[in-house]
This record gives sequence, C-alpha cells and structure tokens, in this order.
Amino acid sequence: EEGAPGRRGERERSEEPPVERGPGAAFHMFLLMEDLLDKLKLLSYEEEALRRHNMRPLSRHYFALPTNPGEQFFIFCTLAAWLISKAGHPFEQPQEYDDPNAVISNVLSELRSF
Repeated sequence: EEGAPGRRGERERSEEPPVERGPGAAFHMFLLMEDLLDKLKLLSYEEEALRRHNMRPLSRHYFALPTNPGEQFFIFCTLAAWLISKAGHPFEQPQEYDDPNAVISNVLSELRSF
C-alpha cells in the first residue's frame, strides 16, 4: 500500500487539521453582500430591475441573513434574470410560483452558455 501511487498523498491530505478561520470570518458574508449591493447600484438596478417588478430596494444585508427564504430566492432569481438580460442574453423572467429547481437549472444553463 505504501508504494501505491497517490495513496499516501490522499491519506496525508485527509489527516490535515481543518483550516482555522479568523474571528472576522463570520462577517465575511456581510461584506460580500455590501459589495454586491454597491455593484448592483452601479448597474442602476433600482431604476431598471426594482421599479419594473415593483420591488423595494434591498438592505445592505438582505442575502446575508436568512429571513424569508422564499422571497429571497425569488428576488435572487429576478436579479439573476435581469443581469443575464443586461449582459445581452434574452432571458425570461421567472415567476414567483415557478419550480425552484427548474428556475435554477435555467439560470445555470444560461450562465454556462456565456
């Protein structure tokens, strides 16, 4: 077994201690959400996406905290569809009661085509 190629390296990697994250790691998602919101504002998402779909502006931490997963998923899909369309690929806006698996599959398929 020691001479088997790859076996020893795999064993060594699995025995490595888990990487310790610093005390700020818990707040990383909040920073990512703030960056996302800044980028959406640069793309005029409030005028182009929110008004068209009669949605309220997102808070700085909207996607960082799980408050209403159904609503958050729908808004995520709405923004994803808007961004895909803005990138020049026509994409049908998902409806609130569409199958979530089908919606995500369509979004991912379209992104892979980029």
